[in-house]
Amino acid sequence: MIYKNPVVKGFCPDPSVCFANGKFYMVCGSYQYFPSVPIFESEDLVNWTQIGYALDRPDQVMLDKIVSSGGVTAPTIRYNAGIFYVCLTNDTTRQNFFVKTDNIYGSWSDPIYVEQGGSDPSMYFEKNRCYFMSNGEDAEGVSGIIQCEIDPATGKRISDSKCLWQGGAGRFYESPHLYKIGKWYYLMAAEGGTDYGHMIACARSRSLWGRYSRNPNNPVLSNRNKAPYIIQGIGRGELVADQNGNWFILSGGFRQMQLWMPFHNLGREVFLSPVKFGEDGWFTAGRDGTTEESFEIDGEFSQSFKRHYTFENTSWKIDWSYMREPDEKKYELSDDKAVLIGSEVDLEDTDSPTFIAMRQKEFNFTMSADVKVEGSGECGFTVYMCENEHYDVLIRKSAEEGYEAVLKLNIGGIKHTQKVLPLKDDHARLTVSADNFSYSFAFRNEDDAVATQLGYGYAKYLTSEVSGGYTGVMLGLYATGECRAEFTNFDLEYK
Repeated sequence: MIYKNPVVKGFCPDPSVCFANGKFYMVCGSYQYFPSVPIFESEDLVNWTQIGYALDRPDQVMLDKIVSSGGVTAPTIRYNAGIFYVCLTNDTTRQNFFVKTDNIYGSWSDPIYVEQGGSDPSMYFEKNRCYFMSNGEDAEGVSGIIQCEIDPATGKRISDSKCLWQGGAGRFYESPHLYKIGKWYYLMAAEGGTDYGHMIACARSRSLWGRYSRNPNNPVLSNRNKAPYIIQGIGRGELVADQNGNWFILSGGFRQMQLWMPFHNLGREVFLSPVKFGEDGWFTAGRDGTTEESFEIDGEFSQSFKRHYTFENTSWKIDWSYMREPDEKKYELSDDKAVLIGSEVDLEDTDSPTFIAMRQKEFNFTMSADVKVEGSGECGFTVYMCENEHYDVLIRKSAEEGYEAVLKLNIGGIKHTQKVLPLKDDHARLTVSADNFSYSFAFRNEDDAVATQLGYGYAKYLTSEVSGGYTGVMLGLYATGECRAEFTNFDLEYK
């Protein structure tokens, strides 16, 4: 059967996977968004369904006043002796910690901190002993991939940290993972930086503590020299076997808008690449070491992608995300309506604005909703990349005591009001349409036959290449100022 990449679309960076109770479970990073660390479930590694979050209580993670692309990065999920573990870094506080549960569909523990520096932590279990690794410096000041033994109940270190490996193909050692396959310990890590030079390299040893020798085929997976090509930035991978013994790498990567447009606005997504082990015990991945848009693999399955989203067919607790630490009193969410109460916090602040959003999953879509405002603030849709780069289409009270529809384009800290047009009442249907090149904005009064265009903004300005950082565009509902905003008949359809 043939499957298409990415297998999880939209901003879901740094995937990690484990196998437990006949199913695969995956976690991804979430940065400043809350709940944090989305959890996915799959039976075939191709079709993934989100089932919850590892961090769904504000006291589990510090997200207060962090900037975009701060917060939760590069989690790892592991399963041992009936317990699931997720370890991660809060990039803002520079703390490594883990949470755990015996019910992946239920609540997770409070954070358990580990006194080892660096970032991108991972765990390896063997004979009921737990080993904790990250990038950073060991007890002797040697930098690279470092490891210590810990008590998985308390997080307390049982051994000093030791450098296992200093990389195989490039700079910036990240996202280490350790596996025992046959008689070998395989250590896999990302290198080259989380960008177009990203890659995955590996090494192996007969001993858990090394010495590790590098794979002569390094990097084992990278699209860094494959241009022009839509899929780029492949790295931060996890090695996993399916239930038939076939090996794969789940990795992060991103899709360019077009072959000759080196910009990406969907964030890093999840890609699946087949792995082959040679007679010498080394492995290669993908097609000639690269991730393709599709692969043919053994097995009977069908791949599905949800294209239509409404309030009725989404879950506020699963599909939608807040910014930082939300004030839940500002939200009244039901099966067919969202009511948002504005505050003095706006979308440029590093506090938590009244904002709830879904990840943009494809380049082409149309999104609309009926929006009504009460009070002196503003409310509507935001196409949000970060504090400085976002496009907002909104309704608000005008100076003449009427109402108006407004398009604001925010780029590089410049807040530009593109167009203001009068409304007939305090409500209108707002629409955002997008393709690979631009976002277009319109509104329609209740009795209008056709929509009125407000303008557009180029998609390339809401990208990592312009904004920096590691997130993707979020499609949000928001309200600011002293207002009550009511959203109904929400409809988002990918083409």
